[in-house]
Amino acid sequence: MTRIIWGEDQGDTHLPLPQLWGHRDNVISAWSKARPPARAAWVDRYVVSLAAGATLSPVECLYYDLGLPYRDQTDDQVTIDAALAIKKHNVGIKCATITPDEERVEEFKLKKMWLSPNGTIRNILGGTVFREPILCKTIPRIVPGWTDAIVIGRHAHGDQYKATDMVLPGPGKVELVWTPNGGSPKATEVFTFKDGGGVAMAMYNTDESIRSFAHSSFQVALQKKWPLYMSTKNTIMKRYDGRFKDIFEEVFQKDYKGDFDKLGIWYEHRLIDDMVAQMLKSAGGFVWACKNYDGDVQSDIVAQGYGSLGLMTSVLMCPDGKTIESEAAHGTVTRHYREHQKGKPTSTNPIASIFAWTRGLEHRAKLDNTPELAKFCTTLEQACVDTVDSGKMTKDLAGCIHGIKNVKPDMYLNTMDFLQAIQENLDNKLGK
Repeated sequence: MTRIIWGEDQGDTHLPLPQLWGHRDNVISAWSKARPPARAAWVDRYVVSLAAGATLSPVECLYYDLGLPYRDQTDDQVTIDAALAIKKHNVGIKCATITPDEERVEEFKLKKMWLSPNGTIRNILGGTVFREPILCKTIPRIVPGWTDAIVIGRHAHGDQYKATDMVLPGPGKVELVWTPNGGSPKATEVFTFKDGGGVAMAMYNTDESIRSFAHSSFQVALQKKWPLYMSTKNTIMKRYDGRFKDIFEEVFQKDYKGDFDKLGIWYEHRLIDDMVAQMLKSAGGFVWACKNYDGDVQSDIVAQGYGSLGLMTSVLMCPDGKTIESEAAHGTVTRHYREHQKGKPTSTNPIASIFAWTRGLEHRAKLDNTPELAKFCTTLEQACVDTVDSGKMTKDLAGCIHGIKNVKPDMYLNTMDFLQAIQENLDNKLGK
């Protein structure tokens, strides 16, 4: 862990801000121009230095290297340390990272195939990842009726993603067995295969995780001041999905109904198929809590419906409503990094990375009661949007407008020129 302090010492400081550095593919291309020896990415320096200047107070960053080589060197202890730092300081800002496959293990000569850093961090912090689109007037939406954002939360725990499945080679009986501590096994017949084999699967979730999911979802709805919908298929999976429905209702009635009533917002459970139809017909302006698989699918549909995954924020909200981790919704940009290695300029969209910083700093401002920092974050976000709406954008966004095959060099800026355009816009808004 390395400490980096941006800005001049003008007195009171913000609490430290854990910064989770990602892999080189994203660091060099999207966050650009690492600064030795501190190795703080250019976008980091750009956002944090401006924040320090706007608030006349230094911003201290605690730096954790989650690139594959250092994760391997520390046996992934750096990921655990980073998560614990977020838990301690209540805010973390993360760059995109790589979950290694067999090819990456060979490329980097790793000791083992390390787990997803996002999964490790979630397991330590708890909470739910919520995605929200960044709305630009000039970027066409596949669903034009979506005039407001839809914030979608995925309960990334259990269900199909932690299931045990098997191929059954022939006739036989499948049973689900539960053995209580200190008790006798209790078996429930699932299906008897008479004429041949087939497939079977068993999955699970926990009351604790579902309750954490509920608290995180209600906290986000309160912060956005938007209604919350939670979707299941409890008409078919009466006990499994019914448990989600019952826990959400219990948590809402006990802890959140009064606050929701004061804001004039509501919570409602809906069937997943009905919710998908309602989502497409709506104008947006709500929070949607999805089970694991539903959230995996629907979050990408929502992202594409608004125009671009490059215009999507991602925030891990913990059940206490106080601790968050923000990052860009997109992953690493290996193809752009390969171009960078050849010495070629890239047109990589940094907006989601900038918003990862502003959302984290905005939450820090809320915790520290520093409205000037919160105002700076809002102003910087608006500067990003206004820059795109003025016709200055990166290649991916130009492709959203013209079709990627029709994009010509004069329709977009490279990464550094685009960042410069944002800074000029921001300076104007700040009266510089």
